[in-house]
Amino acid sequence: MQRTLFIAVALLAIVIAAVLFLVFRPQPSANAADAVKGARFVIGNPDAKVTVVDFSNYLCSHCRDHSNNVFPLIKRDYIDTGKVRYIFRDFPFGGQENVIRAGEAAACAADNNLYVEYHEALFRAQLQWAGLSGAALDNYFADLAGQIGIAPATFSQCLQSGSKRAGVLADQKLAGELGLTGTPSFFVNGEKYTGQRSYESWREILDKALAGQTPSSDQGGASSPAKP
Repeated sequence: MQRTLFIAVALLAIVIAAVLFLVFRPQPSANAADAVKGARFVIGNPDAKVTVVDFSNYLCSHCRDHSNNVFPLIKRDYIDTGKVRYIFRDFPFGGQENVIRAGEAAACAADNNLYVEYHEALFRAQLQWAGLSGAALDNYFADLAGQIGIAPATFSQCLQSGSKRAGVLADQKLAGELGLTGTPSFFVNGEKYTGQRSYESWREILDKALAGQTPSSDQGGASSPAKP
């Protein structure tokens, strides 16, 4: 009897907690159209019929899988052919100073017209720099820049200046205002899609958007939940 009562009380507490979360969680203060405003890193045809906005976190394993396995195919078939404009945005979680620093590093690479190359390199080397901080992290990022053809000294000067931090934090703030709860998160012509998905799924979404059709509803892919 007591055990049954305890289980019932516990279940009720869980239900109440879930309801309170839904009621009191922060509501989005921005809309999908804001996802493209002020974008720093944009590739593809500016007049493309379809725009994809990619909110990623450099220590998210699902973002890494998207960058390594899916994005190159999207780039080959849709971006390089002029069908899609693709926007990259940073979404570091709370307390992830190394991810903020990675975003700054990618912005320094953009000054050398090598943003995409460095963005991809950060994901490929994710496990190598994930545990670094301070000078060791900055040195690793400079070495990584050298591997893709950027002079490490010039890159380090940019990184040390701190001039790119505000842009990363602005993206982080926007992600919160859009109500994003994990990475990767995407907007395709204003429609939100959460989580990593197969290239086949992406092809269906993009082809429908190009045809002027409403893509399939977001079933949700694998994602890393955002930490406060």
